[in-house]
Amino acid sequence: QVQLVESGGGLVQAGGSLRLSCAASGRTFSSYAMGWFRQAPGKEREFVAAISWGGTTYYADSVKGRFTMSRDNAKNTVSLQMNSLKPEDTAVYYCAARPSITTSTASYDYWGQGTQVTVSS
Repeated sequence: QVQLVESGGGLVQAGGSLRLSCAASGRTFSSYAMGWFRQAPGKEREFVAAISWGGTTYYADSVKGRFTMSRDNAKNTVSLQMNSLKPEDTAVYYCAARPSITTSTASYDYWGQGTQVTVSS
């Protein structure tokens, strides 16, 4: 069982930056792949970034070069550094966990409650 709690969302102007964090419970955190997903109003939840237990990362094309995902296994946390934010990045951002890395939204076993990110133009 893994419990996830996101933080760090907020309101930012276009071109600005935000850093999201996800705190995980459970002694086996280091063996889980972690993902970030987002859902905008009226749209399906979509993949943003993922990181394997060993630190390999994958990014959606829409955020590549602007977002960076990292993990700290000693602190049971993952982070998403978001730079050069655009209005289209506005969404609720979710942290998720599963045993092995994938970009498939439906494949993740554990989810946080989400944190709102709003980018104004």
